[in-house]
Amino acid sequence: MKLLNKFLSFLKIVFPSTKTEAFIFLFFVVVYGANAWFIADNFSIIYDDRIPWDGYFSFDNRAIVQTGGGFERHPLSNYFFDVVRDFALWISGNRYDSVFRLVLALLSTLIISLANVQIFKYLNNIIQLPLKISLLILAFYGLFVTNILLSFTPETYTYTLLFLSVFNYYSARKINEDKTISFGASILGSVFIGGLTITNIVKVYIPFLFEKKIFWNWKKIGIAVSKMAVSAGVFIFLFLLRLDFNVQNFFNKTGEQYDKFSKPKVTPLWDMISSWFLGGNILFSNFEIRDYHNKDKTFYYKALFMDVYSSVVPYLFVTIILLMTIWAVFKNHKNKLVWMLVITFFFDVLIHCVLKFGLHTSYIYGGHFVFVYPLLIGWLFFSFKEKKLPLTFLYGSLLILTVYLGFTNFYRMSEFYQFLETYYR
Repeated sequence: MKLLNKFLSFLKIVFPSTKTEAFIFLFFVVVYGANAWFIADNFSIIYDDRIPWDGYFSFDNRAIVQTGGGFERHPLSNYFFDVVRDFALWISGNRYDSVFRLVLALLSTLIISLANVQIFKYLNNIIQLPLKISLLILAFYGLFVTNILLSFTPETYTYTLLFLSVFNYYSARKINEDKTISFGASILGSVFIGGLTITNIVKVYIPFLFEKKIFWNWKKIGIAVSKMAVSAGVFIFLFLLRLDFNVQNFFNKTGEQYDKFSKPKVTPLWDMISSWFLGGNILFSNFEIRDYHNKDKTFYYKALFMDVYSSVVPYLFVTIILLMTIWAVFKNHKNKLVWMLVITFFFDVLIHCVLKFGLHTSYIYGGHFVFVYPLLIGWLFFSFKEKKLPLTFLYGSLLILTVYLGFTNFYRMSEFYQFLETYYR
């Protein structure tokens, strides 16, 4: 009976549990789904067997669907995507056609819609904002580049965004209630989150730092360390099993990947950070088309990438969002849930901006951290909950930002459709 209650509690966390949450989920399914259906049914970009990688914005759709991606970065994702691919093939009658693409795209729609529900749950249940503020922040977040692209893209980032959003909400609830992260959650988080992207496993252990009085009780420290050790042990065993225990191959491939994805680019460092890492996951920049070919050079195709921003307005937009998040941290500097988000975000800053891994295409990594923005903005609203004038100012400002974001991203999506019409009909 206790196990059943835990399972039902888990379902309530992951899926909509109120009428408002159900409406939000269905709304995003309809909006994202219409876009996903249109693209999958009319164009081959989501899955084209001739395109191994980088068809649009550096997403590796075919490689991810077929193999789960490279084991050095996505150690257990092949098991996950074997199920996704087999399910899509079952629906399509074992054909890689428009039905196959449609299943992949609509699965992505469902996943991102569920992830958006997690953001609402956090805003509504953890921060406890008024409904109209929560819905505005959610609308703003729903228009992010990451959410729009991942809502039809079969990628590791799509599922990572959901798993991280769920685990973040779950851990915030536990810390808010002065409870501890369970053994089961630690293991599942390590396997699912770390299994899709190995570096993200660190984020599963960040909440342990904020459990009540953990640094003042040796017993609590021991229990936390044992949870991390067991969950990491399960993850490592499953990872080694996939490698056939050939650890040296992992180190060799990791070194190759770091050399490949961390080399300095012509674009200045500050512009890569502002246009791609900070802004590219929220606001579309200009596009550029490049010529690509498959490994055997038997098929040449056009690929779409993001350029840096070309006017002052997008830089101003990104600066405002960054200032809002910094302001939120300053106003809530004693709040451990805020610091949990900050440390989660700064882990990605370290990887991409300091170590420069994948910084030149960091607009594809939003699934690892983009959920932090709306939650910190939510905490900013919370800090002014008793002050009507600042609250009104924040609400009006975010409304203007949302309108600008929606207009710009819809316009850029029309350019994306033109690209598909020209090269992927």
